[in-house]
Amino acid sequence: MASTAIEILGLSLSVLGWVGVILACGLPMWQVSAFIENNIVVAQIIWEGLWMSCAVQSTGQMQCKVYDSILALSPELQAGRALTVLASMVGLVALLVTIVGAKCTNCLQGSSVKSRVLLAGGVIYILCGILVLIPLCWIANIIITEFYDPRVPAPQKREMGAALYVGWAATALLLMGGSLLCCSFAVKDGIANLPVKYSAPRMPTANGGDYDKKNYV
Repeated sequence: MASTAIEILGLSLSVLGWVGVILACGLPMWQVSAFIENNIVVAQIIWEGLWMSCAVQSTGQMQCKVYDSILALSPELQAGRALTVLASMVGLVALLVTIVGAKCTNCLQGSSVKSRVLLAGGVIYILCGILVLIPLCWIANIIITEFYDPRVPAPQKREMGAALYVGWAATALLLMGGSLLCCSFAVKDGIANLPVKYSAPRMPTANGGDYDKKNYV
């Protein structure tokens, strides 16, 4: 019963994390304009994402433009695209594998392989979290470095956008969910299925032996 509850909780967190990865991948708010020095009052706010950049006017109008060339992008944006898309695909594979290994499905019912499939799903979810964590930390490090670099003009400085925080939250959910799925395997197969040894009681017999003949079948 405990393994089932851990399994459901782990699957729920993992699915939420996977949805968060897709959301972070599509949001254009990876980098936003920094309001510092004489740049406090501006006519527009710049958002920069993996796929497009947007300019939000003070009147509320927003114009977005998709990047024209992939090769013209910076290395961190190219890597961010590749890794987030790969993480989304890996998350889909993990979902399918976990559904096959879950107790609530009839796939591989009664087979000892079912619990191992669930363990594989948890490991894949953890891998998905690691994949999406790499571009998040890479881009965040570049933003922080350029923000404190005096050689970068104030209008070109950027701050971390909401998409980065969504991605970090999704990573945490994936890591926790994948770990719980692995723990459910340990609870189910590591504790519940421990071998039980039975030994017949030792009773003295009339001829001095340890067992009476009636203990044998």
